[in-house]
Amino acid sequence: MKITAVETFLVAPRWLFVKVSTDEGISGWGEPVVEGRAETVRAAVHELSELLVGQDPLRIEDHWQVLRRGGFYRGGPVLSSALAGYDQALWDIAGKVRDAPVHELLGGPVRDRVRVYSWVGGDRPAGIREAVAAQVEAGFTAVKMNVAGPLTAIASPAETDAAVARAWEAREALGPHRDLAIDFHGRVSPAMARRLVRLLEDVQPMFVEEPVLPELQGDALRSVVEASTVPIALGERLYSRWEFKPVLDAGVAVVQPDPSHAGGISELRRIGALAEVYGASLAPHCPLGPISLAASLQVAFATPNFLIQEQSLGMHYHEGREHEYLADPSVFAFRDGYAARPLGPGLGIEVDEAAVRRADELGHTWRSPVWRHDDGSFAEW
Repeated sequence: MKITAVETFLVAPRWLFVKVSTDEGISGWGEPVVEGRAETVRAAVHELSELLVGQDPLRIEDHWQVLRRGGFYRGGPVLSSALAGYDQALWDIAGKVRDAPVHELLGGPVRDRVRVYSWVGGDRPAGIREAVAAQVEAGFTAVKMNVAGPLTAIASPAETDAAVARAWEAREALGPHRDLAIDFHGRVSPAMARRLVRLLEDVQPMFVEEPVLPELQGDALRSVVEASTVPIALGERLYSRWEFKPVLDAGVAVVQPDPSHAGGISELRRIGALAEVYGASLAPHCPLGPISLAASLQVAFATPNFLIQEQSLGMHYHEGREHEYLADPSVFAFRDGYAARPLGPGLGIEVDEAAVRRADELGHTWRSPVWRHDDGSFAEW
């Protein structure tokens, strides 16, 4: 079996898909994308295709090594995301060749179902109580939210009080038997992160995510970890196991690699295993499309220290299009806040290729928003 072609599809609302075809008629799908830089990743995918076309798709680890290490300049969000999409697609092919879901090729399932959480509140959180109640009604047992929009480096008591009040709104709507995750989105300075995590302790978050920017993963991150008993999570903007080691050394409790950014299924498995050495949990980041979610779930079912899975159903970025590109959206029909084990071959989904090709004709131009503080200076989104 040989790889014969690579095609990419830029599809709304903000995604990029890749299809890898073979001479035996078996194809695999991946989702290589950096949100807001999809065209850049698309160029990288096609540039790397010369290393794959004509090769055996089942040599997944060798291809991973070549795509990662074959250039003098390595890593970073663009190249790692291109690699991630290819890795997903090659695992999809391998599963289809063996008529088995990918998690069976990874050692088999270690659980019968996977817990998932839902997003509420948007970038500038509002209507929290009602949004949480709707997710509880839908059966979710955990939600995640931002507690604040842009915060200044030294926020006022009014700003921090408002953030904590929003968290309490969510906690009261959830009750004590459901979980609340809180995302700082790297918007908060280390000084304010230390203050906020202490103020949020009584809310008992499942974790606080990205309390500081990933480039501050040294002493600044450690100081936040040590500031309170709240578990700290991080990882959506890290791209390899080498970048996760110092984060784990700093005491992070939950690692959040993204299957479409951090080298795909192969690297997620390694990052999860590394986290296990530290007694940390794996909770893959996944606010993206159906292929990325399918890849995440395959890893989740085969990873002992998995905690919970992000998914984008109803997310504010996605305009209700989460399942638009699947032939059978019921594969993601969550029940009681859990995803069932996928039994189909490969990634366990069937992509609606006709719908993908139609969407690619229009493409998209999604960009990350640019925020400003009240004084006109740049604010972290």
